[in-house]
Amino acid sequence: MQAQEPSFIPTEISTAGKLLRRLFTILFYLHLILIAIFVVFLTLYGLLISTSRDHHFQPLKFYPPLLTSTACSAIVAFIWQWVTGSSPSKAIKAAFWLSPLLTCAVGVLLVSVGSAQSLATGVVAVICALIQSLYACWVSPRFEYTIRILSVSTAFPPAKTTMLVLRSISISILYSCFLVSGIGIATATRSSLNVLFHSVILVSMAWTMQVIKNILLVTVSRIKYMHFAWGTDIDTPKAFRDTLKHLTGSICIGSILVPVLGFIRGSARGMKLVEGDTDEFLFSCANCYAGMASTLVMYGNRWGFVHIGAYDKGIVQASSDTWEMFRSAGLKELIDLDLTGSFCFLSGVAAGAICSLASGTWALAIHKSYATEVSIYAFFIGYFMCRIAMAWPQACVSSYYVAYAENPESVRFDSTIPVRLDELQRFQA
Repeated sequence: MQAQEPSFIPTEISTAGKLLRRLFTILFYLHLILIAIFVVFLTLYGLLISTSRDHHFQPLKFYPPLLTSTACSAIVAFIWQWVTGSSPSKAIKAAFWLSPLLTCAVGVLLVSVGSAQSLATGVVAVICALIQSLYACWVSPRFEYTIRILSVSTAFPPAKTTMLVLRSISISILYSCFLVSGIGIATATRSSLNVLFHSVILVSMAWTMQVIKNILLVTVSRIKYMHFAWGTDIDTPKAFRDTLKHLTGSICIGSILVPVLGFIRGSARGMKLVEGDTDEFLFSCANCYAGMASTLVMYGNRWGFVHIGAYDKGIVQASSDTWEMFRSAGLKELIDLDLTGSFCFLSGVAAGAICSLASGTWALAIHKSYATEVSIYAFFIGYFMCRIAMAWPQACVSSYYVAYAENPESVRFDSTIPVRLDELQRFQA
């Protein structure tokens, strides 16, 4: 009977939903075309101004460190996801303890550059490192359970996962290298539009990398969900083709909505911690903000990507359905305490910091004025590259939780979640 269960269960989609998906698919590909034209225009413009006597841009001192960061990010990302799959305990501890140290090192590097821009950025980096350190100490009691759930869910990764990760990383390398050429010329222009040029390129990079990551996440989520829920195995290339053919629109929407709502929820939880038990008016606003964030998370969360892959739902419907299932199954508190998202985020931060240190130190040695911009861009490239590589472990954990919430009595699940729920109940008692 399990073998007869469908491997792809599309849901009925409204006309408005179909139009919205198609619109965002068109917008995404149109944005790629426009950013390509923009980068080519900047490159041609750079070639023209390079003949000017007032031209001070030195491409041989700007591009090599930044291009090196692209190659470094790919290597670090692949190694990091390999360590995660082979030894989750080491990967989790490394992410939570190395990320603050590496971020602090980046901050020191930027402060040593000496400019006002680098000083401000360096101070922000040091503050972020301090926050990461405090957070790691606060959540350290949860490491053991996080290691268990990650080990159980990733014990048998889908076939050809490594090839899928390599393909995603390769596409990201090509795209990053292409954008790097535009970044260099935007730096060379030194006009009033310089900030606008950099912002456009960074926004394009963020959205595109998020889409690549979530395509991989939805593909693996579907495969693992069908395995956990129905006991069926799906061919990985077929699942990848189905994702590209049917689910790109929902993924493009989710790639914007989920990070924004995730940031709102994370900032709300941070404000709630600062609030404590005070009754001041300023902190009372945190309660309203936290309530709003708790409501918004129902309409856009990373768990919804599982139902996008399995049932072809839109991101809003998929997110609300999975969140309601967590509530019905009594898993909401467990989900709120889940460290998988934090682990993947800090893994990206650590990888970005490694790339930033490698490229920034090189730029500082050969051309000090380029060190700040090279360090910042190298960080973003390393961060997004690692998040892409870490999409498959995150997909495995998400699929495990969602499938468990649908059928907690299934024989395919061990005692990992029930034991943790008992621990939380004893702690509350």
